[in-house]
Amino acid sequence: MRFKTTVVSLLLALSMQTLHADRDPVVAGSFYPSSKQELLQEINSAVANAKSFPTEDVQAIIVPHAGYVFSAGVAATSYKTLHKKYKNIFILGSSHHINFDGVSIYNKGDYKTPLGKVHVNRTIVDALIKENNFIGYKEEAHTKEHTIEVQLPFLQSLYGDSLQIVPIVMATSELDTIIKTAKALEPYFNDENLFVISSDLSHYPSYSDAKIVDMRLLHSIESNNPQNFVDAILQNEKAKIPNLQTSACGWSSLLTLLYLTQNKDYKYELLEYKNSGDSQYGKNDKVVGYGSMRIYKEKSFNLGDADKKTLKDIAKLALYDAVLKNERTNIDTKTLDTKLLKHMGAFVTLHLNGKLKGCIGRFEPNEPLYKTIIEMAISASRYDTRFTPVQAEDLKDIEIEISVLTPRKRVSSVEDVLVGRDGIYIEYGKKNGTYLPQVATDMHWNATEFVNSCCEEKAKIPSSNCKKATLYTYEAIIF
Repeated sequence: MRFKTTVVSLLLALSMQTLHADRDPVVAGSFYPSSKQELLQEINSAVANAKSFPTEDVQAIIVPHAGYVFSAGVAATSYKTLHKKYKNIFILGSSHHINFDGVSIYNKGDYKTPLGKVHVNRTIVDALIKENNFIGYKEEAHTKEHTIEVQLPFLQSLYGDSLQIVPIVMATSELDTIIKTAKALEPYFNDENLFVISSDLSHYPSYSDAKIVDMRLLHSIESNNPQNFVDAILQNEKAKIPNLQTSACGWSSLLTLLYLTQNKDYKYELLEYKNSGDSQYGKNDKVVGYGSMRIYKEKSFNLGDADKKTLKDIAKLALYDAVLKNERTNIDTKTLDTKLLKHMGAFVTLHLNGKLKGCIGRFEPNEPLYKTIIEMAISASRYDTRFTPVQAEDLKDIEIEISVLTPRKRVSSVEDVLVGRDGIYIEYGKKNGTYLPQVATDMHWNATEFVNSCCEEKAKIPSSNCKKATLYTYEAIIF
């Protein structure tokens, strides 16, 4: 009887072990240090040396997952921007080892790294598996997979024992399954949770080719448009780049995120780009690309009277320095409001005795606002080919008008365009064009006339393709 009891107890213990089995680290000592002290030291150093960015309420980040000697510095740039605690952190990575039409979530226990145990939120995991027949658990999807594991030490260094994750391995190449995954995760895509998308970029082109294909892909991600992302991958494939095996090993995870954010006011901000050739251990003939991005909700942007005066003063100073001294103005950014450090597009318009003397702008928000104003003031005074350059004797009669462009939002149709308020940006393939809000008002156009003119006359898109073009609106703060 005692023997039978012992056997039953043993079987029960073995069964419980099978039910709850923590996932041990498999790339510690190869992708990152296996020593707790060395690992923390490497992470802290990477974060300390990473670029800093203005604070935003980050909803998701995109980070590479290569060995730390190659990509930790790029990944650290995203992690450095996280400033608040999250209830759960969803980590999405695409499988490097198996492929099936589904998604695997680890529901057998917790994850472990040299820094300790990472708690898996079994309540969420079990609910996702129960409610979705394409989501389940496959042991082989997690056994050797590094895409989730390499992110954990960064997260542990930030959140310690409070860290709670949902580890998701995408193992599908089917678009329908990717879209269904996004729909399943949508209830959790909110302010309480952070989504970490683990993916490297191009695999094995040359250093110079990698920059081309990687930036094409990253810009497509910035558009917050799944179709643009797919088109960029196809364009890279058609280019027949030598040795290019993939544009992104985690493309299915990236596409899942884009389906979560499309048609919503999310901004994708590129923080850092490098490839393995930038590492002392890498070679330039065959490289892997690494990108770091953060995604957050666009906030309504406004400028107070003091901000507007500062920008007018900066434009005037830039104009005078360029015309009188042939010098470029330098500004002490420590004195500027953080709004003026945001990357924004802007136009500077010059009038001389009431007549247009120059107008040049930059739509893409690729520089801090104050710097864009400096560049556009100089360009409007010198490089608007419709007019002769501004001369010293003109300065006393020059009037400066500034149009600051708010972040653009994708809209579904011309019915979403409000004449008098909205500027528009339209693109189709490589062709694009923009009209400031005042163009429609000055021309007495309705919304349809406004959009059609921008499409056909400004962007030079054939009228037959205008309805297929992607349409964005933005507002201009004019002063």
